[in-house]
Amino acid sequence: MATDSAVGLSGDELTRYSRHLLLENVGEEGQLKLRNARVLLIGAGGLGSPAAMYLAAAGVGTLGIVDADKVDATNLQRQILHGTSDIDRQKTDSARDTLGEINPFTAVQLYPERLTSANALEIAREFDLLVDGSDNFPTRYLVNDTGVLLGKPVVYGSIFRFEGQVSVFAADNGPCYRCLFRDPPPPGLIPSCAEAGVFGVLPGIVGTIQATEAIKYLLGIGEPLVGRLLLVDALTMHFRTMEIKRDPKCPACGTREMTQLIDYEQFCGLREMEEKGPSEIRSMTARELAQRLASGDAVNLIDVREPFEWQIARIPGARLIPMRDIMSHVEELRGEGETILYCHSGRRSLNVARDLAEAGLRGLVNLEGGIDAWSRDVDPSVPRY
Repeated sequence: MATDSAVGLSGDELTRYSRHLLLENVGEEGQLKLRNARVLLIGAGGLGSPAAMYLAAAGVGTLGIVDADKVDATNLQRQILHGTSDIDRQKTDSARDTLGEINPFTAVQLYPERLTSANALEIAREFDLLVDGSDNFPTRYLVNDTGVLLGKPVVYGSIFRFEGQVSVFAADNGPCYRCLFRDPPPPGLIPSCAEAGVFGVLPGIVGTIQATEAIKYLLGIGEPLVGRLLLVDALTMHFRTMEIKRDPKCPACGTREMTQLIDYEQFCGLREMEEKGPSEIRSMTARELAQRLASGDAVNLIDVREPFEWQIARIPGARLIPMRDIMSHVEELRGEGETILYCHSGRRSLNVARDLAEAGLRGLVNLEGGIDAWSRDVDPSVPRY
């Protein structure tokens, strides 16, 4: 139920936002600013959930939500936009329904697709502010560069296990994400939440802070986290900030040599990681592995995940040698012929295969998509996480 931005607040809106109207820094003028605002959320997951809910509750007039994923049972520990009945639904649809219950005055625009260099500028152009709730480096750099090119501030947030970060990039004369992280880390160095785990309430803390920063910016009040990175440690409940200076040599906001979006998968090394590597490393799909096992072939199948992951799910016939221990088994593996390696998604095992190939092993095979592909394509009874 969108409201005409040219008129004042209705009686229902005056009632709904009455606690805002009592605030000297908000009042009816500020509430109208929020109603006229358009905010784009990238991701309807752990960070996007609390951010979207509080932005809708605050009365932001239009929320755009970009997310290509469907709700999975493993999301429910932290992604509070979604419930058990939403499993297998598109996240954008679930988000729309939840936000409609929170505030029918907020219009929700859905983009059930991946944000890419081909669509980012078109999608983001009509919004005032971008809230980055993504969980991977290619999208973070993409959102940052989109904000810089369009002159749209980016409220950044990230989480890892028990720690989080928040800042406001590409705003006024402040720094951007590339001023802090000029280049992405090597592929596979930092595990995803699916591989490393995440404290369920942490994205609630970080996402709520992102919503706070977005609302402050839209109202023009307070001291935004421009030029400051907020570090959150949920275990010790310590919050501290570090100063970030704008880098005059930053290719995005400094020299401005970046005039268009690039191939972010390539920039972050993911495509190279998937396509390049020692010729001794082959790949195998989950279905191909299933055929091999069904035919009775003797398969040397090695799981390189952590022991706690092994307890959650495993492929029948595999044996566990965690990634950190694999190099101590080189000689043992050398005499076993073909070795098929797998992890959760296929990236850690590819790194392991590279290390083993450099140590002189041959006959190495990486399972594409890891055990997640096995659960999805071969045996749904194997839990996904």
